[in-house]
Amino acid sequence: MENAEEMEVEEENSTPSSTAFKRFGLKNSIQTNFGDDYVFQIVPKDDWTSMAVSLSTNAVKLYSPLTGQYLGECKGHSSTINQISFSGPSSPHVLYSCSSDCTLRAWDSRSFQQVSCINAGSSQEVFSFSFGGAGDNLVAAGCKSQILFWDWRTMKQVACLEESHMEDVTQVHFVPGHQGKLVSASVDGLMCLFDTNGDINDDDHLVSVFNVGTSIGRVGVFGDTNQKLWCLTHIETLSVWDWNDSRTEANFEDARTLASESWTLDHVDYFVDCHYSAEEDRLWVIGGTNAGTFGYFPVKYGSTKTIGSPEAIFQGGHTGIVRSVLPMSSIPGRTSKSHGIFGWTGGEDGRLCSWLSDDSTDANCSWISSTLVEKSPKARRKSRHSPY
Repeated sequence: MENAEEMEVEEENSTPSSTAFKRFGLKNSIQTNFGDDYVFQIVPKDDWTSMAVSLSTNAVKLYSPLTGQYLGECKGHSSTINQISFSGPSSPHVLYSCSSDCTLRAWDSRSFQQVSCINAGSSQEVFSFSFGGAGDNLVAAGCKSQILFWDWRTMKQVACLEESHMEDVTQVHFVPGHQGKLVSASVDGLMCLFDTNGDINDDDHLVSVFNVGTSIGRVGVFGDTNQKLWCLTHIETLSVWDWNDSRTEANFEDARTLASESWTLDHVDYFVDCHYSAEEDRLWVIGGTNAGTFGYFPVKYGSTKTIGSPEAIFQGGHTGIVRSVLPMSSIPGRTSKSHGIFGWTGGEDGRLCSWLSDDSTDANCSWISSTLVEKSPKARRKSRHSPY
């Protein structure tokens, strides 16, 4: 942890196991006492030797996912960090971040120093980014209603798509295994599929448009050939699409109600994310309560379309909204080989939590540290939520 002398140990009361779902116990947590600062996103390094945590202080801190040991901090952004991601195996020590300060930055996660920076231009908040193309040297970024492209080798802008979306582009994703295919999503309720091979333009490279009908918060690619999309909206609806066949596989406009009705012990206030297990070819939506409990709800989108009762419940770690879930195991209810840890979560209570299965022999306790987030000397902003 960051500062051993400031730690306290808190024993957590174990909750009896249920035969209906897998319950997880809190292994440990790292917490700030500054209630207005919180965790946005947690992402792993390719070899799982470290994980990066973006914070509402506009900084990124790095920890060991196995021990929770604090490794260092990347500081430089002057506004909200909207996304972070580690590079792949070719440059595993590089961490990328984009921000509402109109920049996309690269950091050396060993020295915690900035190594590259792209400025998208005045008032061009960068909401999302993705690397793809030949050699993964093409970077796409959602900036207002545009999608901007740069060649990362030269740091030069090579294209701009500005006619496909009418409002802020919240998500961009290159599709793994389909070189050049890019999915975008926007507040305008549209998802677009582009082929970015060749000279990129709106007229010739827009392949498909999917009308979700309401502001889109998060999308993901999944399936055995990455041909499917899941989509979560800002009003907590969930839909599943096949981008290759341009069809809707399932549309759960009442997703939160379905999840709540299947959860006899609590109700879902919001969705955090979706999780896909390639091993089992199964999809879950992760729903949470305002009090900090969250669960994995199985999503069936074939001939039977339903959101089932939770198969894994996480309770007792968070006291506020959960913003990010990083599983170290691909299947809920099955811990990884890494010290029996299921994964890490972060939220608006400023706490990082590490979770163990309820049958683990490890002590069930939490370590509290007041140094996860440094309190900014500047006046705190009133708004608690990032735009997307």
